[in-house]
Amino acid sequence: MRILVVGGSGLIGAHVVDVLRERGHATTTVARTAQPGVDHLLDLGSASIEDLRPLLAGHDGVVYATRTDEQRPLPKPIYPQFRRDNVDPVVRLCTAARLEGLTRGVVMGSYYTYFDRLHPRWRLAERHTYIRCRVEQAREGRAAAGPDLPVAVLELPFVFGRAGDRLPNWAGPLDRWARSRTPLAVPTGGSAAVSARSVAEIAADALEQASGADIPVADENLTWDDMIGRIAEAVGRRRRVGRLPAGAAKAAFRLGGALQALGRKESGINLSHLADLLLVDLFVEPTTGRSLDSALRETFPTTAPTGAATAVDPG
Repeated sequence: MRILVVGGSGLIGAHVVDVLRERGHATTTVARTAQPGVDHLLDLGSASIEDLRPLLAGHDGVVYATRTDEQRPLPKPIYPQFRRDNVDPVVRLCTAARLEGLTRGVVMGSYYTYFDRLHPRWRLAERHTYIRCRVEQAREGRAAAGPDLPVAVLELPFVFGRAGDRLPNWAGPLDRWARSRTPLAVPTGGSAAVSARSVAEIAADALEQASGADIPVADENLTWDDMIGRIAEAVGRRRRVGRLPAGAAKAAFRLGGALQALGRKESGINLSHLADLLLVDLFVEPTTGRSLDSALRETFPTTAPTGAATAVDPG
């Protein structure tokens, strides 16, 4: 196959390119910034359908592996901006892919859409603009693709790993915290997690099978204390991780949400309801059964990184 990888310079996109080439497929990469190995520079946020069609021509499939930071506070109302960043580019990309006769696609999504389906009483899409846009992204992207272009949505949790100097965007703050003398205290609950390499292999499987499924992805399920403890151990600072009382976590995030509201700002994941997500087990049936140890050590080396670039993960 010949596959166009949008976001090919990022953490996940770079791994997707590697896996596809290892399996004998040809790839073309598109990114917003010049990086080694990037074939075309294009900002998908502003690219029109007619801009995209020449890039897609002659390809069998397309992978969308780019996204925005859901925790970046923006002036209210934030929905129009999140829709422009997350939904509209995928609709245009899928429309252009359909017009060029592509036969398969993969969108790197979020495991929040999985939990939105699983627990409708949580009202995730209603409470969190980012999750609403992820739901719309999958639904409207598939509608634009049509029945002859199946689009698989990989519903991603925390993604660990490295591609050159590209790391998950959340790795820097956790790395500094684990190396600091600040007490390590986390709430109850936990999350699924996966390596970028596993994501890439599952994406390649979906392309080869022309899958149009929602695919929740995980290597392991980690409680927050297990995750932070393993990060601290990886950086060579084995430390005890304490438990933050649920009431304290809820109060802290509600205060953060109230302060944002006073400044007429909001994040894609609403701080006022964030504790409700952190205090539950956001676990997914492991897709691979692999250990995260290798990817965790790549993300958090014993020697503190200096000047490393970051690449936003699609969790």
